[in-house]
Amino acid sequence: MFARAQRTRTTAVRVARQATRRCYASAPDGKAPRRLFSLWECAAAAALCAVGGAGTSTYLSSKRGPSLGSEVARLKAPPAIPYTGSSDTAKPEYCTDHARPMHDRMEAYVLDLQDRLVTALESLDPTQKFVRDRWERADGHGYGISCVLQDGAALEKAGVNVSVISGTLTPGQLKSMRDRRAQTARILSDSEQFDFRVAGISVVVHPRNPHAPTAHMNYRRFEVFRQNAPEGEPPVMAWFGGGADLTPSYLFAEDAEHFHQTLKDACDAHDASYYPRFKAWCDEYFTNAHRGETRGIGGIFFDDLDDKEPEQLFRFAYDAGNAFIRAYVPLVARRMAMPYTQRERDWQLIRRGHYAEFNLVYDRGTKFGLMTPGARIESILMSLPLTARWEYMNSPDPDSPEDLLLRAVRTTASWAK
Repeated sequence: MFARAQRTRTTAVRVARQATRRCYASAPDGKAPRRLFSLWECAAAAALCAVGGAGTSTYLSSKRGPSLGSEVARLKAPPAIPYTGSSDTAKPEYCTDHARPMHDRMEAYVLDLQDRLVTALESLDPTQKFVRDRWERADGHGYGISCVLQDGAALEKAGVNVSVISGTLTPGQLKSMRDRRAQTARILSDSEQFDFRVAGISVVVHPRNPHAPTAHMNYRRFEVFRQNAPEGEPPVMAWFGGGADLTPSYLFAEDAEHFHQTLKDACDAHDASYYPRFKAWCDEYFTNAHRGETRGIGGIFFDDLDDKEPEQLFRFAYDAGNAFIRAYVPLVARRMAMPYTQRERDWQLIRRGHYAEFNLVYDRGTKFGLMTPGARIESILMSLPLTARWEYMNSPDPDSPEDLLLRAVRTTASWAK
């Protein structure tokens, strides 16, 4: 099995690299592709690279021929960023205050991570700022902060949402939890009602350039209590969930390798079994079954994680969430000023349509939110792209860059070492 996986990875990486070198060699019908990127985008990318913002270096190669239809050289991988592990050195107070309730620590963490993510993403597009929208539930059971950027030069739509909410689990939510896990079915009996509280962060970024991948990240802690439990009574169940995944429209091997390796390093610092286990879970979960393809090229995904002490799991969630910035932001900086054609833009919008299909048909978080009384719909649907496209019977040419992407999402490959 391991040898087969290695062969699959080798083949996928080789094909991706070959396509990377050739896919810009010429435009359709021998014509120079239409220029669909602004000079501002190029200038912003150059300025960003010059100052090394968000851990980036010079990603856009200057080695191009006399026309936009000439070959674009294979771009360098992002620089290695040392991984510092999970020691308490220089950690925020919420990481080291072990007497503080875990829910409160998770709330402090997701608010902190939200600020750092917004800062990192704004560095890609200095002329655009996120709108920060703090809201409170009408029933008084929680609040959220939705940070959204729309119609930027680099980011067409990006959302970084924090929710800290509580309530009573509906029959539909309880059934979904029981069906998912035998242990949950034993604890959450039909004869009782249960309350919940959750603190989580959800991130989706849809760049404008078709060569820059979409990404999603989500981390949360979920607690379940017997209804009307006295203040201070421990939850009957509590777990962590989350993950991060990459959804490119065009496949670049070095991007996939960097994203997966960064997440693997974060996992390996806590448990060597986490990355292979959570990668396989991600590939299985983010599947558009009606299309026979995964939403993207994966990452990590887990839910109902309670197999270690809460402190250990919190440290893992902390490190994995922080790793997302290193895993993703350099990829957008690398790709956001690459030239692209109308054909490539149309393909990006088609892939976004598939992205929306998954979120509306299969995603458990979306379903849970829509089933929650008093839910804030704007925040739940924040993950949807600003624009998408559906074409009847769209089929890419064989061996085209678009076909390469389809082959990648119809199988699985191992991108990390």
